[in-house]
Amino acid sequence: MHLDQYDQLTTVIDQLTGRIEEAMAPFRGALDLLDTIPGINQPTAEVIIAETGGDMSRFASAKHLASWAGVCPGHHESAGRTKNTKVRPGNPYLKGALGLAAFGAVRTKDTYLQARYKRLTARRGPLKALVAVEHSIITAIWHMLTDNVAYQELGGTYFTHRDPERVTRRAITQLNQLGYAVTLNPIEGTA
Repeated sequence: MHLDQYDQLTTVIDQLTGRIEEAMAPFRGALDLLDTIPGINQPTAEVIIAETGGDMSRFASAKHLASWAGVCPGHHESAGRTKNTKVRPGNPYLKGALGLAAFGAVRTKDTYLQARYKRLTARRGPLKALVAVEHSIITAIWHMLTDNVAYQELGGTYFTHRDPERVTRRAITQLNQLGYAVTLNPIEGTA
């Protein structure tokens, strides 16, 4: 009986998979573009296309898409005091797909999204950093589908290359706190 039930469920799953592939056939180009983002696989890309419609012209900007998806921080301020910074309510299916994509992206080595997560985790905590990565992913999706371009990976050393003096100062400060006096001598050919 169990084997019969397993065979029946496998048949139903194959039928549903075929129907999903038929429905996603017009969006094959967009699915291939989304598949280039770290953390996004084929099922996640299908959910993103299904929930957004694949047409980014209905969203005026990436910020509008992020707000609609519910992955931008809320802002409730009264008398100069911030009361609430919870994320906005948004599309729960898209939010779930972006959450899975963010989990995958922060575990992908040497990527911009992982570097962003690590950088924000130190200041904000892991959950807020994860929402920030979701926001980065949805922003990239809007730009990719609007301009029809593939994802451009900035690399895990993006923040180091963007402001090397800041990284140097931070490293010197940490070594000074550990009780070391530091003298910097640039390596010839790199400075």
